Amino acid sequence: MHTITQIDFNLLSPEIVRNQAKVRVVTSDLYDADGYPVEGGMMDLRMGVIDPGLYCRTCGGGIGDCPGHFGYLELAKPVVNVLYTKTVYQLLKITCRKCSKIMKKESESLKKVLLAPPTKCPHCGAKQKKVSFVKPYLYYEDKTELTTQIIRERFEEIPNSDLKKLGINGGRPEWLVFTLLPIPPVTMRPSITLEGGERSEDDLTHKLVDIVRINQSLRENMDIGAPDFIIADLWELLQYHISTYLDNELTGVPLARHRSGRSLKGLIQRLKSKEGRIRGNLLGKRVNFSARTVISPDNRISIDEVGVPEEIAKELTIALYVSPENMKQIKDLFKEDKVNYVIRPDNRRIRVTAENKKMILENLTTGWTVERQLEDGDIVLFNRQPSLHKVSIMAHKVRVMPYNTFRMNPSVCPPYNADFDGDEMNLHALQTEEARTEAEFLMIVHNNIMSPKFGGPIIGLDLDQISGTYLLTQKDVLLTKEETMQLLADAAIDIDIPDQKEFTGKEIFSLLLPKELETEFENSAAQGIDDYETKRKNDSIVKIKDGKLLEGAIDSRGVGANKGKLLIQIQKYAGKEKLRDFIDRAGRLGVSYLMRRGFSIGIADLDLTTVSLKSAQEEIRKSRKTANDMIDQFKKGQINVLPGMTPKESLEAQVMNVLANGVSKVSEIVENNLKQTDILNMAKAGAKGSIINSTQMAAVVGQETIGGQRITRGYYKRTLPHVPLGDLSPMSHGFVSNGFKQGLTPFELFWNIMNGREGLMDKSLRTRKSGYMQRRLVNALQDLRITYDNTVRDATGTVVQFKAGEDGIDPSKSDQGKFDWKKRVKI
Repeated sequence: MHTITQIDFNLLSPEIVRNQAKVRVVTSDLYDADGYPVEGGMMDLRMGVIDPGLYCRTCGGGIGDCPGHFGYLELAKPVVNVLYTKTVYQLLKITCRKCSKIMKKESESLKKVLLAPPTKCPHCGAKQKKVSFVKPYLYYEDKTELTTQIIRERFEEIPNSDLKKLGINGGRPEWLVFTLLPIPPVTMRPSITLEGGERSEDDLTHKLVDIVRINQSLRENMDIGAPDFIIADLWELLQYHISTYLDNELTGVPLARHRSGRSLKGLIQRLKSKEGRIRGNLLGKRVNFSARTVISPDNRISIDEVGVPEEIAKELTIALYVSPENMKQIKDLFKEDKVNYVIRPDNRRIRVTAENKKMILENLTTGWTVERQLEDGDIVLFNRQPSLHKVSIMAHKVRVMPYNTFRMNPSVCPPYNADFDGDEMNLHALQTEEARTEAEFLMIVHNNIMSPKFGGPIIGLDLDQISGTYLLTQKDVLLTKEETMQLLADAAIDIDIPDQKEFTGKEIFSLLLPKELETEFENSAAQGIDDYETKRKNDSIVKIKDGKLLEGAIDSRGVGANKGKLLIQIQKYAGKEKLRDFIDRAGRLGVSYLMRRGFSIGIADLDLTTVSLKSAQEEIRKSRKTANDMIDQFKKGQINVLPGMTPKESLEAQVMNVLANGVSKVSEIVENNLKQTDILNMAKAGAKGSIINSTQMAAVVGQETIGGQRITRGYYKRTLPHVPLGDLSPMSHGFVSNGFKQGLTPFELFWNIMNGREGLMDKSLRTRKSGYMQRRLVNALQDLRITYDNTVRDATGTVVQFKAGEDGIDPSKSDQGKFDWKKRVKI
């Protein structure tokens, strides 16, 4: 075993280029009339092979065995390496034109000499001329152009002793000007054969052919003594092609393009950015045995399952190793046409077809491997990008279904941050028994219901599921035995029910609870109420004893994701599998009850009575008047100045507060006077929306803000041209007095759009910034791990934390972030 102690990065010398090369490229032809690679051409067999049946003339290896070998091209005239044009310019500025020494005194810093090059060489006293650089690759001394030949000769004369002063620790400066160009192996730039038998060459090969062609033309013109301007033009063309071969995104250089108009990819483009070799092919790759399509919801499948389209299930395979024990099972798979490939003991992979199926079955024996199609119950990984935490990829069980989308239970959306507006997700079919076992133990959905961030449920009921559960568990819900059985059948819940004529909604819900469950907690309706008895009358204390719901309505605080107090208790009392079954069943029951009861929303639901609308408008009028009175006081210098604020800041804070109080009072009016409709049921259940949404639609939108403040930007000393100079009134600074139902004035609509734009931009910028931050943190912290002594260490064994997370608690195994060490289970 060898240990790498040091890696040096040096400039490549012409000698190394010549010595490591196996062929000198002399022609721009690729293939002869028979389609065989031309000797001395860009596809010469000494540089490697990419076609089956051919063997490398350097190492004798075939396709897949030969790594490829370099060639080289002798340039007719030297060419500047475009990646180091700035370095060449700096060297020219500080190199004496006569003695070629670095014009730096011992006491001077290199930075100072670069900023103000001496006019006289301190070593030989030669007078210097001003060197200028014209991008992308031309250099002048006063007004005379410095050719690459002159530059190279000057650099060759720089003494080795001066190189350390320049900080050059590997190589010579003259190597920044090419005389030999390394030609990469054929395996690095393979060609593809199109349907018509025509070959399509790699972008790098296209560029290299251009370089060889221009180089030949330049050499021939120099040999016949062509005029200087022709040679200069050809050299510039050669410099252009070599530059765009290295980097085809140079400033001030036209893009090198295909005949189709598509820009060619240079070496730099191959390596950098998201699609480059590092990020695109090394750090993350496209993989086999994976599929990707759009997701859609299906609350009839379990949270542990994923609906896989038949088309995908037929294409993805899982390997089975043939043994005497499973021979019958494998032969049955052949009969059902569920085997795609077989792999013989000599590793030859054969596609199973109708023609060869019989022959394969006759030869099938121990040692063969069969690749079968996905079936119901197979363990697969399901992932949505961006993968920002560990529950962005979890294990699901396959359920093969018709149509073309992946189906998932809506309850599993929060960990993936998924929705159904066109999101796509990835599915990975695991290939080994060990991988499938590990995924089932560690990554299956029901083992990840509790969040690794806050220790509460990240998976729970949502939207209609919560609305249905909330309405079912109201006090006045009563169903006959037949209705109850039909409801449970609709929800696909197979469960024994007591023999009684009628069932309350609470009793039906209790059928889903573990028998040993006992808990008490407050639901959302308890907010703002202090008296315990009032809370009980309000049905806002949820009481469960011996697995029976005695009191309280079940809302988002009981069964919702991120809150779900009931979910925490079920896991504690009955375990993860029972919690999964509860979430599956409760979700279906909630939706089935809504389907039976009916659930609808209309614009008329937001109608207020004339009296209540007038009361709301009066509250808004009062708060606007109070705000205007404060503005008058401010103008007179009588405003109440708040601690740590200027009078102007105090005014803004107080005006915002007054207007917010006015909107809050209107909210109370709306809540008390709006008809008891499903809009309110939905908000009270915590399924979606809030009373503020209803208030904004029915009565008043309120203050629109930018950066949390009243809108102040616009014109000189005013927000809009239609507003008087210095006007501080609510209307002129973003207050919307109307509700959406009454309609907004043009000014109010403008304020509303300004606020909307801020939200859109803020979301977009924040997502990008946090995504980039995540990537940097992952790269920086990738070698940290928790060791068996519970310390966090890096790759060198250095302790980063003496106790993981400072408290040694895994949040997903804690009680909402807390852990009682005295009550811990001893293993």
